[in-house]
Amino acid sequence: MSRILITSALPYINGIKHLGNLAGSMLPADVYARFKRGQGHEVLYICATDEHGTPAELAAAAAGQDVRTYCDEQHEIQKRAGEAFGLSYDWFGRSSNAPNRRLTQHFAHVLEANGFIEERVDRMIYSIDDARFLPDRYVEGTCPHCGYRPARGDQCDNCGRLLDPTDLIEPYSAVSGSTKLEVRDTRHLYLLQTRLEDRIRAWIESRSDWQTLARSIALKHLDEGLIDRGITRDLSWGVPVVGPDGGPRPGMEGKVFYVWFDAPIEYIGATEEWAEASGRTWRDWWRLDEGADDVRYVQFMGKDNVAFHTVSFPATILGSGEPWKTVDTLKAFNWLNWYGGKFSTSQKRGVFMDQALELLPADYWRWHLTAYGPEGSDAAFTWEQFQATTNKDLADVLGNFVNRIVKFAESKFDGVVPDGGEPGPLEGKLKADVRAGIAEATEAFEAMEFRKACQAIRAIWVLGNEYLQEAAPWTAFKTDIERSAVGVRTGLNLVALFARIAAPVMPFTAERIATTVGETDLSWPSANAPLLDRMPVGRTVSAPEVLFRKIEDAQVAEWSERFGGADA
Repeated sequence: MSRILITSALPYINGIKHLGNLAGSMLPADVYARFKRGQGHEVLYICATDEHGTPAELAAAAAGQDVRTYCDEQHEIQKRAGEAFGLSYDWFGRSSNAPNRRLTQHFAHVLEANGFIEERVDRMIYSIDDARFLPDRYVEGTCPHCGYRPARGDQCDNCGRLLDPTDLIEPYSAVSGSTKLEVRDTRHLYLLQTRLEDRIRAWIESRSDWQTLARSIALKHLDEGLIDRGITRDLSWGVPVVGPDGGPRPGMEGKVFYVWFDAPIEYIGATEEWAEASGRTWRDWWRLDEGADDVRYVQFMGKDNVAFHTVSFPATILGSGEPWKTVDTLKAFNWLNWYGGKFSTSQKRGVFMDQALELLPADYWRWHLTAYGPEGSDAAFTWEQFQATTNKDLADVLGNFVNRIVKFAESKFDGVVPDGGEPGPLEGKLKADVRAGIAEATEAFEAMEFRKACQAIRAIWVLGNEYLQEAAPWTAFKTDIERSAVGVRTGLNLVALFARIAAPVMPFTAERIATTVGETDLSWPSANAPLLDRMPVGRTVSAPEVLFRKIEDAQVAEWSERFGGADA
């Protein structure tokens, strides 16, 4: 069995996340973690809230709180939302905690000692009306490359180019909207990515199993030519810049590290938090010289985060010269759009995680966002598609199968797995088809092709329904009870199997389904293992309440009015 380290992009602290954030990193990471645990592997799934930077300061001010109190509250809110959605983090940390502070300062010191950080007098945007320097995300304007407005000062959301605030055309303050901006001198530390370009390219080209989206984004930034990145900011909230002795660094008083420098380091910091809380060690997950050479490291993120994870964070790791574990597989997702437009935390556009759970249980959302998510291309969320897929996949195909066969066993076979009869050609064909389906789903999960995996799972559910239609145990019961018993016994074994293959995507429902037939094993099935004759004869079964209630047109109309829909 393998050791697998999984991280998903850190959700930013300013507000609960929308379904696009969930679908693009946290949920697929959880599905993969559950799948690999179900195979028996040792999995460590790490995530955390990303808490530094100007957005946290501004959100705290808007809430009338100091920034530490604000982050304390928001971390707990996001942690509870993740738990409610069944996100099975082994640890959900905080980038403002002590391990990340120490590690960030450590990396800065070793990078500088290796000649990859230098101090520069920088010309940065200063807002006269705001009486402050504006970090890059809080300068907006027109992208000089594609003309998109508003582009942020660190990256254009339209063309994906990495920017500096001074690149923008007609810039303005995102804090106040003021155009009274001027460029002033300020001293900052720069990570000399240009000196690491060949090393980063060689590292990327050595990652043979990255999927096309992640690789193409990474190489695009290299082909355009790397720039040296400023890694400090004129802010009060963040990891402070210190000298090698831990005291204030002359000329850097009141400055902190750029949030995009310290945030990826929190993957390591959060692992250290986990180790401290659990009495374990973290170094054998992250240090090649201390046992991490047998770890497979997989990252999940939206495509807008790829550049930082394939260029800037690797520059930090590789430039340190220390034997840190680097990512083996990076799974990037496209965007989940809202009726053709973007979900937006700042503009409150779309459905957010807490709101989603007010409408329906988590597994409705988990299935749709996995089975129809933004994997190969951007995907549009619409209420109409959500209604159609939920009603068909979950209510008609899966839920209907479980309820039909278990209720029939209750009414005709005293609520137990019946004895009698021998499987025939129909069961033989079913077994072969199910084995092929499980092999297909397994292969897709291994490749992190989650839509394909869900298609294969759904196809196995369909096989069960087709089998019941042909075996027709309710008809056979009238003339051939043994033949009916074979059909019921096979159907109940399918119920147990359906729970197991649903478990990575729908963990709550999988438990409910398994309970109906007295099962507790939710491990991922091997295609070559016994599948349709595992349950002991005589075991009691009990039909569940309706597993999935259909979404009605009236609900779609109500939700469209509340959150926006086709008309909007």
